Amino acid sequence: MRLVRPGSWLLVLATLVAPTFARAAEPFALKDGDRVVFYGDSITDQRLYTTFVETFVVTRFPKMKVDFVHSGWGGDRVGGGGGGSIDVRLKRDVVAYKPTVMTIMLGMNDASYKPFDEKIFVTYTAGFQHIVEVLKRDLPGLRLTLIRPSPFDDVTRPAAFEGGYNGVLVRFGDFVSELAKKNGASVADLNASVVEATKKAFASDPELAKKLNADRVHPGPGGQLLMAAALLKAWNAPALTSSVTVSAKPGNTAKAEHATIQAFDVKDGVISWNQLDEALPFPINLDDKATQLAVASSSVIDDLDRQILRATDLDKASYTLKIDGKEVGTFSKEQLDKGVNLATISTPMLVQANNVHKLTLEHNNFHFLRWRTVQVPHESAAPEGVAKAIEGLDAIEAKIINRQRETAQPKPHKFELTPKV
Repeated sequence: MRLVRPGSWLLVLATLVAPTFARAAEPFALKDGDRVVFYGDSITDQRLYTTFVETFVVTRFPKMKVDFVHSGWGGDRVGGGGGGSIDVRLKRDVVAYKPTVMTIMLGMNDASYKPFDEKIFVTYTAGFQHIVEVLKRDLPGLRLTLIRPSPFDDVTRPAAFEGGYNGVLVRFGDFVSELAKKNGASVADLNASVVEATKKAFASDPELAKKLNADRVHPGPGGQLLMAAALLKAWNAPALTSSVTVSAKPGNTAKAEHATIQAFDVKDGVISWNQLDEALPFPINLDDKATQLAVASSSVIDDLDRQILRATDLDKASYTLKIDGKEVGTFSKEQLDKGVNLATISTPMLVQANNVHKLTLEHNNFHFLRWRTVQVPHESAAPEGVAKAIEGLDAIEAKIINRQRETAQPKPHKFELTPKV
C-alpha cells in the first residue's frame, strides 16, 4: 500500500494538524501475550477490517507480542453455517486456539434481509446468548468484545422497505449492547460511525460513495477501514505514533514524544537530526479513491494515524524535508509551525509499515489455506499425512509472523529541513 503523494489534494487536508489529542484515559485493550480471535460471517471472512486492526497493533506496539486468528465464515448465523453448527465452530475455530480476547460480529444474515421479524429476532437473541454462555464456560477469563452488526447500505441507494434493512440491524445491535453489558463484555459499534461517514461521502461524491459498500452488504477496503477504526477506538487505541518539534534557532533543542532524537544541529539555516520513533505509522492505502473518500469523510487520520513534525522559529517561506537523503515533501513555514502529519506522506517509515501489512496478509492467507482446504475438509476422517500437512503449514505461518514482527521494529532515520531557494 502507498499513501497520498506530495502535491495531491488530500495531502493538504491530511498534513494540516488538528489540535493535539490527549491519550485515551483508558489503556489500550490488548496487552503483551494476548491471542485475539476474530469471529463472524462473510464480512469478517473478507479479512479486511481484521487485518487492518492486526497491522495497526503490530506497527503501533512493535514490542508487544499479540497473536491474531481470523475465524470468519461466509453465511454464518448465530447457529453456525457452512463451516458447521455453532458448537462445532466454537470448539474448532475458537476454543482450540485458547484466545484471551475475542470479537464476535453476527447479524447481517440472521436478520434475513427483511423487515423486523420478532420470531427471527428471538432466534438471534437466544443463539447469541448461547455463544456467550459456551465461551464463558470453556474459556474462563476470556475478554469478549461484542460487535454491533456492520451496516447494510441504505444511504447511497433507496431502502427496500420503510426504515430500511439497516434499521433492523440497529435493533439487533441494541440487543448486542445489552448482552455485552449483562456479561461484562465490551461492545464496539461498527455501524453508526460508518453510516455517518457514508452520508458525508454521499453528499460529496454520490457515485464513488457507492464503492464503500458496492453490494450494500460487504464493505470494500474504504468501508472496512472505517470499521477497523471503530473497533480500535472501542479498544482505546492511541492516535499518536510520535511527535517531534525542532527549532531553527541556534542553541535550541528538539522535543520528542514517543521518539528519540540525536545529533540535532542547525547550520546555515539547515536543521538536521537523527530520529528513532517508538512505532511505525498506520499504513492506509490512499491510492484507492474510495479509501480517500472514506478518510476525507471521517476522522480516521486524527483518531489513529498522527506522526507529527513541527518546526518553529523559521525565517524562510518554505522548506524541503529529506529523510535518509530522499526528498519527501516541501512545506510552507506556516504548515511546519502548525505541524505536518508524516503518516500521510510516502516516507521510509510508511514503506516499512506497508511491508508489515503485506506480511499480515501473507500469514493470514496461509492460515486460511491450512484451515479451509486441509483441516476442515478432512476433519471427519483424516487421511494419513493431513496432520503433517497442517503442522507444516503452521510452521510456515509462524515464520511469516516472525518476519512480520521483525519488520515492524522501527529504525533510525536522518532528517533534514532545508530552506527552499
